[in-house]
Amino acid sequence: MDSLSDQSARLQRMAELAEPTFWGYLGCEFVRLEEEVVEIALEAKSHHLNMIGIVHGGVLSSLLDNAMGVVVMAARPQDKVVTTNLNVTFVSPLKEGRLLVTAEIIHQSRKMITAQGRIVDQEGNLGTVGTGSFRVI
Repeated sequence: MDSLSDQSARLQRMAELAEPTFWGYLGCEFVRLEEEVVEIALEAKSHHLNMIGIVHGGVLSSLLDNAMGVVVMAARPQDKVVTTNLNVTFVSPLKEGRLLVTAEIIHQSRKMITAQGRIVDQEGNLGTVGTGSFRVI
C-alpha cells in the first residue's frame, strides 16, 4: 500500500497528465487514488446541464468512464487499457453542485478488467451507477 505522500505524488502526476485532455475540459479533479479504488469529483455547473436543468447523461457517462479507467490504469500501470463496454444506469437526476464518483475493480484477468462506479451528489444521494469492461492492450 502506498504511503500518504506516495499517494499524493501519484495523484499530482496523474492530474498533470490528465489536465490537457477531455478530463480537464470536463473539470474533473482527483480526490483519492489507490490500487483498486479511485474517487474523483466534478463541480457540476450550468454548462454540464441539459435543457431540463439536470446534469447531462453524457457528462455522467464520461465521469464513470474516466473514474473506472483511472482505477484500471492504477491497477495496471505498466499496461495500456481501453474501454470495451460501458453500461450506465441513471437512478435519479443530479443537479448543479459537487458530484463524487467512486470506482473500483470487481474482476481482473490477464487481458480484461471489469470495474464498477457510482456517482453521488453532495448530500450523498445516489444518481448514477455503471460498469465498464477494459481491454489490456
